[in-house]
Amino acid sequence: MGELFELNASIGGHSQHAVVNQVGAALRRLVVDGTELVQDYPQQMPAPSCAGVVLVPWPNRVAGGNWTHQGQPEQLVLTEPDRGNAIHGLLRHSSYTQVQRSEGSVVLAATVDPAPGYPFELGTSVHYELVADGLRVIHRIRNRGGNAAPVAIGAHPYLRLGQTPVGELSLVINARRHLVLDAAMIPTGTGCDVSGSAYDYRDGKLLNDEVLDDAWTEIDRDPEGGSRHWLQGPDGSRVVLHMDENYGFIQAYTTQKFKGPSGPVHAVALEPMTAAANAFNNGWGLRWLAPGETWETSWGITHEPGPAADR
Repeated sequence: MGELFELNASIGGHSQHAVVNQVGAALRRLVVDGTELVQDYPQQMPAPSCAGVVLVPWPNRVAGGNWTHQGQPEQLVLTEPDRGNAIHGLLRHSSYTQVQRSEGSVVLAATVDPAPGYPFELGTSVHYELVADGLRVIHRIRNRGGNAAPVAIGAHPYLRLGQTPVGELSLVINARRHLVLDAAMIPTGTGCDVSGSAYDYRDGKLLNDEVLDDAWTEIDRDPEGGSRHWLQGPDGSRVVLHMDENYGFIQAYTTQKFKGPSGPVHAVALEPMTAAANAFNNGWGLRWLAPGETWETSWGITHEPGPAADR
């Protein structure tokens, strides 16, 4: 279960509250002005369905758990045995250490030690900080080893918009290409242009009972290189996922069986990812850190009240 870190702030005339779990550095709650923005789960339960967990040194899947490094085969532990994959990195069950704390922020750190299939050492940290309209998250990874190390970063927050049922929310994914996946959820190619297809979410689509476990790339970016994707309620209010220029992929996942505080609930995860599934093999978005190099990325979740929110 691990320690829970409660964050509280009052910024810009708004109130903010978040809860972060020590295990997996998982974001388990975010509230702005009384509006719940992250789906919570029972108090003593480990994060169900990877809820809010940090995904390092790779998000999503590595096909068969195997890849090749400098001509030598590497075999990761198969943590998704039913599909024969290694999934969501090496730290999702790890207890992070608090290295800095204030009333409205916390910095947690964990080490990736050399492991089967990943012979590298990384120092990692995640900084959760409340801001006026939500939460900012900063990841840092440092290569502590003597050889270049392949790395990617992701997170798995389940978003909500107050008491509005998920099926009544519209999903907006500002991306131009959808990745086609095989039965093991591994990309089969570079994907397809979403124009005119069922996977074009740029103008928003009502979720209803839509079943999603899908990824997109070729992100539409703002002048600073970042991007925005959101869930919108009938009143025009939004919960927005912000991603900086390092995040070139986004995954949407829906489930009717998320273990909420009072039983199963309909939930939707929007997952920022710096790399695609199977990046150790296809290289899409994969970053190689030189010895001693540090990489910093950021994303966040914010609330935009309706109906005056600008698109």
